[in-house]
Parts: sequence; C-alpha cells; structure tokens
Amino acid sequence: MTVDVRPGTRSDVPELSRILAEAFHDDPMMVWIVPDADDRPRRLAGLFSAVTRYHHLGGGGVEVAVDGDGRVGGVTLWDPPGRWKQSTWSMLRMGPAMWRALGSRMKAGSEAERALEAVHPEEPHWYLSAIGTGAAARGGGFGKALLTSRLDRCDREGVPAYLESSNVANLPYYERFGFELVREVAIPGGGPSFYPMWRNPR
Repeated sequence: MTVDVRPGTRSDVPELSRILAEAFHDDPMMVWIVPDADDRPRRLAGLFSAVTRYHHLGGGGVEVAVDGDGRVGGVTLWDPPGRWKQSTWSMLRMGPAMWRALGSRMKAGSEAERALEAVHPEEPHWYLSAIGTGAAARGGGFGKALLTSRLDRCDREGVPAYLESSNVANLPYYERFGFELVREVAIPGGGPSFYPMWRNPR
C-alpha cells in the first residue's frame, strides 16, 4: 500500500477528528475524562476538532497520511518549538466547543491538562500532541509514515521531540523511533498515569 503524508487543512478536520476519536477510544486518559463509552466517540471528536481548529492548525503541525486513493488513514497533531502552550485567545475561542465536547467532565480535562503542563520541558522541541490511525488503516504503515515525516525534519534541523502517552503498551513503539521514557506521572484526583518521552535529534 502506498502511504503519503501531507499537511492537514481545515477541510480535513471532520475526518481527522473522527479518526483520532476512534484511535483514542480506549486510551486510559480519555477513558478517565469521558467515562461513558457510548458517548465517547462524539465527545472525543468534538474535543479533537476544537484543539485542531483553534490551536494546532495555526502552528503548521497538522499532518495526515493518505492512501493511494487519497483517503485519510492517520493523523498527527504537532506543535512547533515554543508554540506548544495554548494562548489565552485560542482558549477563549475554543471554550464553547470544549464545553459541548466535555460538559461536566471539563474539570477532569482541566486537571489532566495541568498535570501535563507541570512536567512539560522548557527546552525548544517539536511536541507530538496526538497521533492516531483509523481502525481500517492500522498495520498499514500510516503511523510510521507520519512519525518519520516529522522526525526526519527534527533531525535535519537538530531539534528534539517530545510526547506523552497514557497507554504503557505504546511505549515500545515510540522507543523504536528514538524516544526515551522520562518518568511516570500520576494525574491527581484518581486519574491515570502518563509517560513523558523525549527524543534527541539524530
């Protein structure tokens, strides 16, 4: 199967949000934030749509992997060096959409966000906020193509990369691309642990 990576655009947002919602359906952090499994696909799609529209697209870090027919099979949301933190303006703009997505679970989402921010490194880096492939595309090389696309740029420019995962089963996958586990961090209030990972350029 041929897999190509291209920049994501605003017209991709509905499909990439659906794919990320599908990919994160069983993610421990998302399960904790949105406990209702039946409602989770809709709520997660709304969440990913909001952060993509009002934050990630502006930084030029949204990429989609497409098959030979142009169908989107995988997505990455990256933030460039120095741009990982959402501005007050973007938070205000996405507020109503986030409320529609999370409702009474906004507090849990905020607790998770604060825990992530508390350990986020200060050194300039590309930040992988999210990566996911749709169920039909898994095993087709979409994730590898997406990671390689941005990490090759990191290597050319001599810039580190950073991510967090709350799914410990995914850590070996990221390690294959050069990421190293930093530590385990527990989210207060009964939340799950997450695992920051850092990659120095090669």
